[in-house]
Amino acid sequence: MAYVITDECVSCGTCAAECPVEAISEGDDKYVIDADACVECGTCAGVCPTEAITEA
Repeated sequence: MAYVITDECVSCGTCAAECPVEAISEGDDKYVIDADACVECGTCAGVCPTEAITEA
């Protein structure tokens, strides 16, 4: 199951920089994860300073 970014996101970009498959991009008000590209590695959740990334 792919990861999702909650409203706790502060748009710091740390997750996007660490994603090995570039599945994370900047959205209108927070970063978003492309569920089809996500390989469910959890790297993004591990580096998020606000714990805004959870499993869907």
